[in-house]
Amino acid sequence: MFNGSETTAVLLIFLVAAAILAWGYNRAKSYGKLGILTWLQSVVLMVPWLVFFVLFATGIYLNIVGVIFLLVASAGVYIYLGNRLRAAGQDVILQQRAAQRIKEAAELQSKEKQPTTSEDKISTDLLPVPETDLKIIQGIFGIDTFFATETISYQEGAIFKGNLRSEPEKAYERLSAKLTTALGEKYRLFLVESPEEKPVFIVLPSSNDPQPTTLAQKNLAIVLLIATIVTSLEAVSLLQGFDLFSDLSRYKEAIPLSLGLWLILAAHEIGHRFMAQRYQIRLSVPFFLPTWLLGAFGAITRFESLLPNRTILFDIAFAGPAVGGIVSLLMLILGLILSHPGSAFQLPTNFFQGSILVGVFAKIILGDDLQNPLVDVHPLMILGWLGLVITALNLLPAGQLDGGRIVQAIYGRKIARRATIATLIVLGIVVLVNPGNSIPLYWAILILFLQRDLERPNLNELTEVEDTRAAWGLLALFLMLATLIPFSPSLASRLGIGVH
Repeated sequence: MFNGSETTAVLLIFLVAAAILAWGYNRAKSYGKLGILTWLQSVVLMVPWLVFFVLFATGIYLNIVGVIFLLVASAGVYIYLGNRLRAAGQDVILQQRAAQRIKEAAELQSKEKQPTTSEDKISTDLLPVPETDLKIIQGIFGIDTFFATETISYQEGAIFKGNLRSEPEKAYERLSAKLTTALGEKYRLFLVESPEEKPVFIVLPSSNDPQPTTLAQKNLAIVLLIATIVTSLEAVSLLQGFDLFSDLSRYKEAIPLSLGLWLILAAHEIGHRFMAQRYQIRLSVPFFLPTWLLGAFGAITRFESLLPNRTILFDIAFAGPAVGGIVSLLMLILGLILSHPGSAFQLPTNFFQGSILVGVFAKIILGDDLQNPLVDVHPLMILGWLGLVITALNLLPAGQLDGGRIVQAIYGRKIARRATIATLIVLGIVVLVNPGNSIPLYWAILILFLQRDLERPNLNELTEVEDTRAAWGLLALFLMLATLIPFSPSLASRLGIGVH
């Protein structure tokens, strides 16, 4: 039976899940049948994991066959809904867009027909854009894309306020093409939301584009890479029961496990770079983060190109944790399956209380072995655990971490900024509650001094990512929490995880 706190926790899980699904439905229903089908795909992605963890919390846990069946069934329904979505076509959305265009045309006919430049008010501030260029830029706007009404000086360029007359994506594509045709690559066009929550266009010179990595920065990256290799060898040696720095002659013993850790880190970076190459986005060299605790905390990678839209930001940010997380999870599961009495490592069974996700899979595969004082595990299990923790830390929804970029892509800059502050507050609370754990303190300092700023705005900041991507992002954040949040002692005891 549940005690009061556990009942509250289960109810909270249901309420949070219901709120997420209701939010998705309200967002999707305005798109009609296509929107509902897309929302159902989101449900199919999220519900199996939620059901799985709720069942586990109530003491009902599936074996590995049940878990695989759950995932395969979910994938099958997802594919079926995808086929239905493609079959439905774009008729509903096209009808809505046609109705919107008819409405806008009627509004325009009722307005006075004047050239854009006659209504365009220019602020009295001295504009940094040359007058000849400014007239050309003002000429790209029109009543069918963006009806500019005011020009304001901004940094080295200008802000154009007015009324958006078509869908953000189409308006941006047409105006950006006009600007490039007229002035080449001299200026960049941004479509963003003003503080008044209205669409505005910003024009800035291309000299403000992200700059390539300097030689000094590349040298720093090499130093950090070497330091990460050293710390990973040291961390692995400590796991194996010896201190590498005290006996350097045993370095060969630490290399095999270190190679596994480097494989996870490489998979994460390959995921980012594969997706960036697909969109022709330049990335900086990775700046690895060495640590004695886990060997490495991942890497910081900067964008060296402007991102066209939030979808590309999401895809690049999501690809790294997705590839690295899958590799880590496969290592964890395979390591648990291969574990047997006499395996290379022995872990105190209470170790598996430190992560809901790891504990769930350990309970499914190892069963009653988790009630012994020590559990023999295969080295792959250790590597999988390390990889999942590193991936989860990089998915924290803050600043320029992968999780912060994902939140910015899905919800926009305002929510991403609030999520960053909330993450710092939570990390601060964890440090105060558990001062012996230095990982939250490390990440709080890292975010505060290096990663707290959001990514610079995309060229088209208004067009949102589709619901399917949003669902994948929410799933990644959910699994991040499941990796970092430990079991409560009472729940772990009732599930038979650890000795009590």
